Amino acid sequence: MNHGGSSALIAALVLIQACTLTAETNPPSPDFDVAGSDSRAIEIADAVMERLGGRANWDATRYITWRFFGQRLHVWDKWTGDSRFEQGDLIVLANIHSHQGRAWQAGQLIEHADTLAVKLDVAFRAWINDSYWLVMPYKLKDSGVTLKYKGAGVTAAGEPAEILELTFAAVGVTPNNKYDVYVDAEEHLVRQWAFYANAEDPGPRFVSPWSNWKQYGKVWLADDHGSRKHTDVRVLEQVPAAVFDDPAPLSGEW
Repeated sequence: MNHGGSSALIAALVLIQACTLTAETNPPSPDFDVAGSDSRAIEIADAVMERLGGRANWDATRYITWRFFGQRLHVWDKWTGDSRFEQGDLIVLANIHSHQGRAWQAGQLIEHADTLAVKLDVAFRAWINDSYWLVMPYKLKDSGVTLKYKGAGVTAAGEPAEILELTFAAVGVTPNNKYDVYVDAEEHLVRQWAFYANAEDPGPRFVSPWSNWKQYGKVWLADDHGSRKHTDVRVLEQVPAAVFDDPAPLSGEW
């Protein structure tokens, strides 16, 4: 009996089964660049999703709120796209999908159409940037993303990692960006990223850690990026309707 051949066949069947399972449990978003991405990079992305609670739990997570680096406040309904944004005396209640909403400056409703459009854009661009700093590891297989495997490396803190390269095609407000994402080879947690303003740049504009991973609800988030940290991070199952309807200041635990 050819034990070696049998072992190879079994290993191949297990691999096929695992690939099918991840395709079912963590399917790519529409227009994720499957053909242009490396299979190893996709495998790592799936392992990250599983470590962070799994795709089902991520999809079931509805409300996320945080202060970006302790400043701008976001409350986000992942299911509907409704959002609340506060920065200084500006409050914007809008929907990130329709780009429709209302805004108040210093307590006054903004009624001028052009001024309102500017404020809605400010809030939307802030959400695009700020949410990526919080939930990027869940978006490794997003629409327009191409994933490449760059091999093994180490973070600035000396942690062994596998490096993924993320590039984008006609998505977001800065599609020329590139990221190198350092994934802990054993724990499958993102430990660091390097940001390139342009994918062709020879070196990153900055390198930032991802640390202080904690469980929120049924998923995991990191709030510590070295010199800058998110605050007031929460995952909620429900929020008062006033959060997305009333510009009055939020108080208590709401």
